[in-house]
Amino acid sequence: MTALDLSSPVAVVGTGTMGQGIAQVALVAGHPVRLYDAADGRAREAADAIGARLDRLVEKERLTAAERDAARARLRPAAELGELADCTLVVEAVLERLDVKQELFRALEDIVSDDCLLATNTSSLSVTAIGGALRVPGRFVGLHFFNPAPLLPLVEVVSGFATDVTYATRAYETARAWGKTPVACADTPGFIVNRVARPFYAEAFAVYESQGADPATIDAVLRESGGFRMGAFELTDLIGQDVNESVTHSVWRSFFQDVRFTPSLAQRRLVESGRLGRKSGQGWYDHRDGAERPEPHTAEPAERPAYVVAEGDLGPASELLALIREAGIQVREEDEDNGTRLVLPGGGQLVLADGQTSVEFRDVVYFDLALDYRAATRVALSHAPNTSPVTVAEATGLFQALGKKVSVIGDVPGMIVARTVARIIDLAHDAVAKGVATEDDVDTAMRLGVNYPLGPLEWSRRLGGGWACSVLDNLHQCDPSGRYAPSLALYRHAYASDEREGTS
Repeated sequence: MTALDLSSPVAVVGTGTMGQGIAQVALVAGHPVRLYDAADGRAREAADAIGARLDRLVEKERLTAAERDAARARLRPAAELGELADCTLVVEAVLERLDVKQELFRALEDIVSDDCLLATNTSSLSVTAIGGALRVPGRFVGLHFFNPAPLLPLVEVVSGFATDVTYATRAYETARAWGKTPVACADTPGFIVNRVARPFYAEAFAVYESQGADPATIDAVLRESGGFRMGAFELTDLIGQDVNESVTHSVWRSFFQDVRFTPSLAQRRLVESGRLGRKSGQGWYDHRDGAERPEPHTAEPAERPAYVVAEGDLGPASELLALIREAGIQVREEDEDNGTRLVLPGGGQLVLADGQTSVEFRDVVYFDLALDYRAATRVALSHAPNTSPVTVAEATGLFQALGKKVSVIGDVPGMIVARTVARIIDLAHDAVAKGVATEDDVDTAMRLGVNYPLGPLEWSRRLGGGWACSVLDNLHQCDPSGRYAPSLALYRHAYASDEREGTS
């Protein structure tokens, strides 16, 4: 089944920010568009707002004046649902309440033809449950756009339990014809993006709650070492703490309070206090006029070590050896069967974050994972209270000699980037194994939906098949609640990778 013909009228019900955005996408693609809102006058106001945005597109030379005029002529507010009778697609973007959405679609089903494609833009409710109220549930799908819909390319095309594949294909092809990048997924809590992305927020909050580091430092490490566009604290301030927490709670409840999706108590307190982020003026950060942004913790300059001894190849951090040599520091290499560390002149060890804590070992400083150690501008270190000050100074001086800012955090297992990436990889493998989406669609969704620097499956391949599983195994030993227990899918992936590499 192909995309809807451009002559086919498309309706959008609900004229908030998302509804207007979806209507604009369909309109610019070439469809006649009907706007409906239950509140009197809202549809007309929305049409005027869309018209104003079309004017701005002309000013930016993204539309011609003739294209704008033609689009305006195709846009029509509807005073009653009955005016949507000839539409071939109706997209709903109303209140996130199951009963409200079910009532709307039952009413629509009495108005539109039986082959009209019905779609919900829900981000947190079950597509299956909404469609379960329909007489013909096979033509019901989820079309989850991301805000702002005219700008963000991703659309999750969600098939409910009763969705007919022909209608899912029509929705997919229509989204693609509108210039979007659709990904197909099954109806699971959070779909792809909101399911796989939970650890990005949860692990940052967990490090904060354990007194490992402050929000500004955690955000800086996620950006400058992890390669993420924004840190978890600044991003949730932008999204709205109430909105982000609501999605987290929805996914957690829908998975029967699975500990992997447990909400943050610190975020709950923030919401309870009315500190919702940018929209309220305060969240994790103070966004009021004149407020100063807190600086991340950055270590004072330290003397570089004269040499380091490399035991093993450092695994995902192996590129550090070339950087150390380029900085004029001697690297003495020793073959060690189990060695993946640097030994500093004072005898202390520098080890890539592996899910364990420094307190478990004698004189060890951990350093965090980086997306690209050459490009990273900041690296986090952690150590136990009894770690030698000489070792901490030598480790700090080493990374400063490589041109990196250094943030020293508490002795947190898995640190910041490593634990976050390991958990994201785990949930991605789990989603693929359970038929939520393909590997390619998961990677596409996470890159386009939340701007991750790499898709999680691509990241998994780059880090090595067993890396995430090993980190989570160690974290699970530190916290046996089940939050960090690797999924069966990740265990299988790690084992298969070992088999391919000839290890046991």
